[in-house]
Amino acid sequence: MKHFQRREFLRLGGNLAAGVALAPIACKLMPKGEETGKLKAFGIQVWTVRDVFPQDPKGVLKQIADAGYKQIETFDGPQGMFWGMGNTGFNSYIKDLGMELVSAHNNIYTDFEKKVDEAAAIGLKNLTYAWEGPNKTIDDYKKIAEDFNKKGELCKKNNIRLVFHNHDYSFRAQNGQFGQDILMQGTDAGMVDFEMDIYWVVAAGQDPEAWFKKYPNRFTLCHVKDRNKNPVEDNGKNSIELGLGSINYPQILKTAKDNGMKYYLVEQEAYPNGTSIQAIQVDAAYMKKLKF
Repeated sequence: MKHFQRREFLRLGGNLAAGVALAPIACKLMPKGEETGKLKAFGIQVWTVRDVFPQDPKGVLKQIADAGYKQIETFDGPQGMFWGMGNTGFNSYIKDLGMELVSAHNNIYTDFEKKVDEAAAIGLKNLTYAWEGPNKTIDDYKKIAEDFNKKGELCKKNNIRLVFHNHDYSFRAQNGQFGQDILMQGTDAGMVDFEMDIYWVVAAGQDPEAWFKKYPNRFTLCHVKDRNKNPVEDNGKNSIELGLGSINYPQILKTAKDNGMKYYLVEQEAYPNGTSIQAIQVDAAYMKKLKF
């Protein structure tokens, strides 16, 4: 299977360079008659290109724009979440490329007031936190929810949403309770939103659609990331180009949209078939063709 995927990837990459439609990697489409729409815009979490982004953020952003992405989600790297350009410089450069900065992953426990001020100054609407770590108790999750509300209040005063991005651990039950439930029920919907990493929900054995339906309008961003059809034990290695994995995105994203999803952000964490730049090009081609 691995050899098939690599051959398919290389052939599709050639088609992309030639400007040919990527029919072989087309979405896993629903039956005829159920295709109701396409995404007006989609974005990318630049963590996807973390191997090349720090060395040349401007050059890589240009390649991202050229691939067809319209939205950027940054992360708090060695040069900060604005990558040495400052908040206004980073935002302006992204706008010049025809894209929009929609979210920034950051450590909300370090200089958070400064980050809120910088985000507010450029109209950034989402400050996203992505890691509480596993092995949390239910009481831990209750305390985390309280803290999210406090930080969410500061964000709300600046027209920003505080967002929590999940991994698998909050979707794994502890004595019949999910940490994710505690966070969602314990936070104020007027201040705190959630970004569902669909890959990690699937990796935890959960149904993303069920969670979208359970908490409508709470998941406003999502990470669109495919999972190998033959996963290994280390989930960090199971990420694969969109369309080559096992996740039924046409169906899942339709349910997401019906329940308040606003931003669809590609993320890929492993590149079994080529480079990170080649991967984002294939992923973008998939998103352009996706119908639901």
